[in-house]
Amino acid sequence: MIFKTDQPATLGTSSNTTLDIETVGIASNPDKNLPVAIIGGGFAGLLAAQLLRRHGVPFVLYERGDELGGLARSFRDENGFAHDLGAHFITNRLASALGVSEQCSDVKQYGESVLLDDRTYSYPFGLMRNPKLLLGAAASMARRCLKSQSTESAADWFEQAYGKPMAQRVAIPLLEQWAGVDASELAASVANKIPQSVIETMWLTMGRTMTGRPIAVGYCREKPQSTRVWCVYPDEGIGALISKLTSDLDDSIQLESHVESITADSGQIVSVRVNGHEQPVSAVISTVPIHILADLVKGTDALAPLSKFRYRAMACVNLQFSGEGLLPNAVLWTPEEQFPFLRLTELTQGVPWMAPPGKTQISADIGCEIGGDIWSMPDDRLGELCIESIDPIISNARNKYLGCKVARAPFAYPLFLREYEADRVALEQSTGVDGLHVIGRNGEFAHILMEDIYWRTLTKVRQVVAARNNTERYI
Repeated sequence: MIFKTDQPATLGTSSNTTLDIETVGIASNPDKNLPVAIIGGGFAGLLAAQLLRRHGVPFVLYERGDELGGLARSFRDENGFAHDLGAHFITNRLASALGVSEQCSDVKQYGESVLLDDRTYSYPFGLMRNPKLLLGAAASMARRCLKSQSTESAADWFEQAYGKPMAQRVAIPLLEQWAGVDASELAASVANKIPQSVIETMWLTMGRTMTGRPIAVGYCREKPQSTRVWCVYPDEGIGALISKLTSDLDDSIQLESHVESITADSGQIVSVRVNGHEQPVSAVISTVPIHILADLVKGTDALAPLSKFRYRAMACVNLQFSGEGLLPNAVLWTPEEQFPFLRLTELTQGVPWMAPPGKTQISADIGCEIGGDIWSMPDDRLGELCIESIDPIISNARNKYLGCKVARAPFAYPLFLREYEADRVALEQSTGVDGLHVIGRNGEFAHILMEDIYWRTLTKVRQVVAARNNTERYI
């Protein structure tokens, strides 16, 4: 069973698990009896728990809510539509690493388009048919070849990488809808999540046609991209990954557990306070949004600069329609200001089993602020707002509209503001507190998807295991 607040957890150290995870080549030290505290029961936290269990390291995982999974949860509504709260596609490489390949199917099709002046352009090749965009990109490429240029802001980076026409008409408007701030206020490192080579992007996109598979572009930066890495989806929804990770962890998970503070002494983590009780620990692995973590840690000011870090909230309006294949591609980007959403995704083009036969589901992503008009708007009104704008895109959309479900994510995306870029870069190296490690999208304050979370969490857990054994010898 999984313990709730009134039951103490027995600290599990069994290594009996079927998870196919790379070993770290190091044995546990039986004299290290204090547990590692894992804060957060989403994908990253559960992965860290499985890795610690594999290496005999005692731990306890604290989840504030009453269920596990975070945004990596799935459910099916009363109308037969399947929903994910968070990430959708994963790669076949991640599925193999987790040992869930047999539970996944290849995504049927995947492509992206951009809507400009009532005309749809496929990405990236279709945009090249626009002479202004093509000439601007070519001129920018020529300038970069002749002279290296520095970039201080995201606006600078996109203008230099794509040329001013493409940047000002497509990239920057989308970025500002997503972030809610002017692109000049964002650090150039926002572009780190984008594949750096246009040639590589074109080659991988061509690979989709050559292989007949939905080759993954931009889904992972920790491992090489290639035509051998494509998008898959669990047959039972993204929640299947959580089911895999929770196997054999029940004795070390505490639900409805509010971590009130984390105490450091002389720069070293010593305990956590949970639901009014102090628990001595050897280390903390946190998935908590970094500005919240900064306020939780007591006994040191090392994390104080991180309290000003900001996240962008997102309202994802899942619109249900009769009919199938209503968008020109699975993803349609809408940079023009008349649209309240920055992106429409018809996930059922690639994963048709997420909707009943003859029906489809399109998610509209709207950037917003917690407590603002969009965030507070009733679900039915949000659906109407989208339908009012979607009519030029989908013929007879209103008559096909069946209703909507809305998911709101308060910490959807980290905002890389220039004002704290130096502190963000420092966080990539260390929290500045011995025994305090951050993992996951929110914890690391990083633009990373599930596969990158996997590989980076492996690295962080190796560091924890090595530190417990007072050695730097790990593979």
